[in-house]
Amino acid sequence: MPKVSAEHLTNRRRQILDAAAGCFARNGFHRTSMQDIVKESGLSAGLIYRYFTGKEEMILAIVEEWHTARSAGLGTASDPLAAYLGLLRAIADPDAARQRNLGMQAWAETVREPRIRALARQGVDDQLEAFGEVAPEALIRVLVAIYQGLLLQASWDDDLDAEAFVTAVGELVRPRV
Repeated sequence: MPKVSAEHLTNRRRQILDAAAGCFARNGFHRTSMQDIVKESGLSAGLIYRYFTGKEEMILAIVEEWHTARSAGLGTASDPLAAYLGLLRAIADPDAARQRNLGMQAWAETVREPRIRALARQGVDDQLEAFGEVAPEALIRVLVAIYQGLLLQASWDDDLDAEAFVTAVGELVRPRV
C-alpha cells in the first residue's frame, strides 16, 4: 500500500477543518453535528475520525488557528498602531463574516470550556507581551475590548461605518504630539 505524503495529510486535515468551520459559522458549535461535517466535507465519518476524535477537537483546532492568525501580524509589526488598525479593518470587512461568527462563538465557549478559555487567555497574554514596551497594560486591554466590540457590532449592524470606526480608534490612541 503506498504511503500518503505529509502534504496530503495536511490538506485532508485542512479540508475537514474548513468544512467544520463552515458548519459552525452557519449553525453554531452546538447545533452542528458530526453528520453535518461529514456531509459538508464530502468525506466518510471514518476518515474524519482518523484526524479528529470528535467535534470538540475540531473546535479547539479552529479556535487555536484563529488566535494564532490574529496574533501573528501584531507581534512583529514595526508600526503596532497601523497593524492594529489593519486588524480592525479586516475583522469588519464584509467578507470576514464567517470569521466573526466563529470568533463570537469561541468567546462564548470560554465560559464553558477551559481549553478554549486558555486559548483566549493566551491571545490576550500574547498581546500584552508583544506591546508591553509600547503601551501600558490597561491600554492594551482596552484595545482588545475595542476589537471584540467591533467584531460583535460588525456581525449584526449592516449600517456600521467600519472605516469611520477605525479612524476614530486611531485618533483616540494615536500619541498626541
